[in-house]
Amino acid sequence: MGQVAFDTLKFVETLETAGLPKDQAKAISLAVRESHEAVDVATKRDLDDAKKDVLSEVTAVKRDLEDVHKEIDARFEKTDAQMQARFEKTDAQIADVRKDLSAEIADVRKDIANRFDKLGLQMTVRVGGMLIAAVGLMTAILKLLK
Repeated sequence: MGQVAFDTLKFVETLETAGLPKDQAKAISLAVRESHEAVDVATKRDLDDAKKDVLSEVTAVKRDLEDVHKEIDARFEKTDAQMQARFEKTDAQIADVRKDLSAEIADVRKDIANRFDKLGLQMTVRVGGMLIAAVGLMTAILKLLK
């Protein structure tokens, strides 16, 4: 940082003009100069430079944040696309399972209908056979009783 300009000779002359002895004026001037040297005072230019540096850093951080924001948006878009593709694949698989299940249910229904038809036919044959046997038995009993 810059130093504040301090003219010790002019200060000594000012003190002497005010009536102080030269030795005291020099001592006071030396003390003031040393105090100025000990303190690191920021000048307006230093503050302007610091302000420019801070603004530059803020601008860089904003750019970085925009880049990160764009990256995150791209990742979300990619993830959304992947999820959509998985949902579509799952929907297609569910549709295939439904088709397969419908076909199997139709096959089971046909099989059950065929079995009932076959069972009905078997029952008809058995009942018919039993009726014929019963009529034959009744006829034989009637002939024996006559």
